[in-house]
Amino acid sequence: MADFIVKDLSKSAADKLLFDDVSFIIHPLDRIGLMGVNGAGKTTLLDVLSGVTGFDGDVSPFEAPSDFRMNYLTQEPNFSESDSILEAVLDDSLPQARAIKAYEQALSDLAAHSSDAKLQEKLSLAEAEMTRLDAWNAEAEVKTILTKLGLADEQAKIGELSGGQKRRVHLAQALVNPADLLLLDEPTNHLDIAVIDWLQNYLTSSKKTLLFVTHDRYFLDHVATRIFELEDGKLQEYKGNYQDYLEQKAMRVEQASASRHKAEQLYKSELVWIRKSPQARSTKQQARIDRFDDLADSLKTGAKEGEMQINLTAQRLGKKVIEFEKAGFAFPDKKIFDNLDLIVQADSRIGIVGDNGVGKSTLLNIINGELALTSGALEIGETVRLGYFSQEIRGLSEKDEDKRIISFLEEAASASQTSDGQSTSVVDLLEQFLFPRARHGEVIRKLSGGEKKRLYLLKILLQRPNVLLLDEPTNDLDITTLTVLENFLQTFPGAVLTVSHDRYFQDKVSNELLAFENGQIKHVFGAYSDYISTKSEMQSRVTAAVKVKTDARVKTEKARLTYAEKQEWAVIEDEISQLEDQLAVISDQMNKNGSDAGKLVELQQMLDEKNEALAGKYDRWEYLSEKVQ
Repeated sequence: MADFIVKDLSKSAADKLLFDDVSFIIHPLDRIGLMGVNGAGKTTLLDVLSGVTGFDGDVSPFEAPSDFRMNYLTQEPNFSESDSILEAVLDDSLPQARAIKAYEQALSDLAAHSSDAKLQEKLSLAEAEMTRLDAWNAEAEVKTILTKLGLADEQAKIGELSGGQKRRVHLAQALVNPADLLLLDEPTNHLDIAVIDWLQNYLTSSKKTLLFVTHDRYFLDHVATRIFELEDGKLQEYKGNYQDYLEQKAMRVEQASASRHKAEQLYKSELVWIRKSPQARSTKQQARIDRFDDLADSLKTGAKEGEMQINLTAQRLGKKVIEFEKAGFAFPDKKIFDNLDLIVQADSRIGIVGDNGVGKSTLLNIINGELALTSGALEIGETVRLGYFSQEIRGLSEKDEDKRIISFLEEAASASQTSDGQSTSVVDLLEQFLFPRARHGEVIRKLSGGEKKRLYLLKILLQRPNVLLLDEPTNDLDITTLTVLENFLQTFPGAVLTVSHDRYFQDKVSNELLAFENGQIKHVFGAYSDYISTKSEMQSRVTAAVKVKTDARVKTEKARLTYAEKQEWAVIEDEISQLEDQLAVISDQMNKNGSDAGKLVELQQMLDEKNEALAGKYDRWEYLSEKVQ
């Protein structure tokens, strides 16, 4: 491995300079977190480094060995829909990857036609090639990564996968193929907490060099060894993780404030002089005028760093807000929850958590009136005014994309009221949301994804809701925006219900949880991190208890089981595990084919058969386990 050196890198997009003469060095085993507000150029920098897009100028700003290799996780996967997961993940330019693909295909073919002599020979040749290339460890790692990312069915076609699953395939592709530098753009998006924990531990324990963008501050804190921050076209480096960055940034801002205060005093004294200066100027006086001009320019360009502010008022909220009584909801093929009793208070701060696909967004859609309960009752108070910040930007049509930022917002309200009762204009609000006046006439189409999200949030808040429904608000928002949003939510004069996998965000904005667990919603008080830790501790205890029981069983099984039972006992747990995996695959297919009645009938029959087989295996396991006690 060698250093990757960048010297005097510049890049403009349209009429905006994203970074100007940026220089840095990435050393082997560095794990660098890249920060900056939306639109600062974080993704563009990764695109330039990877060669997806070009740079300004004719001279290459990069220094690296000719065989230097990068893998790049982009935010939008691009695969052939007909490829299998394994085909999409493994890079055909690598001999080991080709060997693994050939071996897995031979294995799959032989499983379907076990007596075919030609297929048996094909498998033998594939095994020999795996041995020759020493590809067995690589294959084991590939399988481990796919399993951890919830992609155990490696022969599943890309076209059958959801958007989130395709994103995980893309992540697996970035991780399994060798690279000198791994570029990751928002690697934790669409991942459950358990998978995020695994990923951060994998990245810190594996010998990989990383440059990554993330809004997940716990992930950033756990993984990063250096921080790069893009700011006003320049790159500032901080040593250490996110906590170290906060300390160093606070010190730098404090020092800049002290210097600025001195500059402001000097500016005032110079202003007095320049206004009184005589017409005839000496050389010294001219030098002083030049110094005054430089100082004035520095105060303009060195203005206080943008700090997003939100201090809008909400409509008055009565005592009755939201109440569920014995509530339940189910799709035709899947139960989401039942028997939910919940009273949302005017000051509630509720986090909604659980694995992907369990129904968190569905619950928000029910509250928002887009779906109706299938059992029980839901009452919404008369004074409730909902503000729904969904994952998709709603109310922004193709036609709206060509509107100017300020015109789009003025359609919602020409002015609003701040928390101190003062009226504030849309122009002022846009500036508070880090849209400088020079950009107010810009068309929405030119904004980055995160900037559009920020504009969408402002439009919602302009309508003065008193109950906020937030569905994955951290996606596409930069850390600066998230920090201010968190502070706003802590003092928001109304109820807040938030769906998010972001542990840091949930810990700051929620003090109670609705946790989806096994088709039920569990009401938990306390921080999200505490809930995760408790679950993890309980799981560890169960695993330890099972291990103790298994170890004891192994010691005595030979004396208590017949030969046939020993053979059965040796494989029964693997058979149970395989059946459970098959059930998970069938359930996933049922979710994907919810609108195909014929397919659902077929899948339901398969599900019933597998459940029956699993019940039989459990009975046998209990019978055999009693004999080895």
